[in-house]
Amino acid sequence: MFKRSLALVAGVALSLSTVISQAAEVLKVSAIPDEAPTELLRKFKPLGAYLEQSLGMKVEFVPVADYAAVVESLAADRLDMAWLGGFTFVQTRLKTGNAIPLVQREQDEKFTSKFITADASVESLQDLKGKTFAFGSVSSTSGSLMPRYFMQQDGINPEQFFSRVAYSGAHDATVAWVQAGKVDAGVLNASVWQKLVDAGKVDTAKVKVISTTPTYYDYNWTVRGTLDPALAEKIKQAFLALDPANPEHKAILDLQAATRFIPTKPENYTGIEEAARSAGLLK
Repeated sequence: MFKRSLALVAGVALSLSTVISQAAEVLKVSAIPDEAPTELLRKFKPLGAYLEQSLGMKVEFVPVADYAAVVESLAADRLDMAWLGGFTFVQTRLKTGNAIPLVQREQDEKFTSKFITADASVESLQDLKGKTFAFGSVSSTSGSLMPRYFMQQDGINPEQFFSRVAYSGAHDATVAWVQAGKVDAGVLNASVWQKLVDAGKVDTAKVKVISTTPTYYDYNWTVRGTLDPALAEKIKQAFLALDPANPEHKAILDLQAATRFIPTKPENYTGIEEAARSAGLLK
């Protein structure tokens, strides 16, 4: 009986060990919801398949409800890696103390936001005084924080300058609001704007760009600080190995709106942190 009990305990332990081992072999990945959930998943699927092949482990995309959920999930180790905006990275880094930005797209070194309108009489930001305006998500770097920061640098306080300020929640939603006349103008990141234009999803005969912000650092792929350093390095090298001369790689890069990925570091985002503190979004 005693031997059978030992065998049973050993069997259960082996089963638990197998489950734990299998769980550890799943890389859980997410992204800030700055576009529609279906679009985020469409963009990630080929990249996820590439990472599975490169890392030799299962990669699972985990949708989140909002920006704050990404920060919380990385801090609680429920996610291993996430696509973050500059501000979301700063929030994650401050909350965890050890989140690691691995790579960014080449364009994220000099990112910009576009101010758009469908009002033919508007030619500049000053022409929007007393009109309605939409940011994206309140936690968005390119759809809220940096455009707000640059407007403030130019003496524009959005809540006083516009008759109404709204938050669409996502870049593509901002374009839809402006195009439908729900607001007089809005701001979104340059990458999504160009993607929508290229896809014919915005009527450029009606909606136009009236201003572009100065450049700033933005998006990156970040891993939780407690992730195995060897795995983090393998992930980084997999991104850096994406070659636009390789047709399969180029398809992945195109979906990520990237020419290539380059290394990044926490120090690149000190300007974002300063802007957030200036805007009163960080204490």
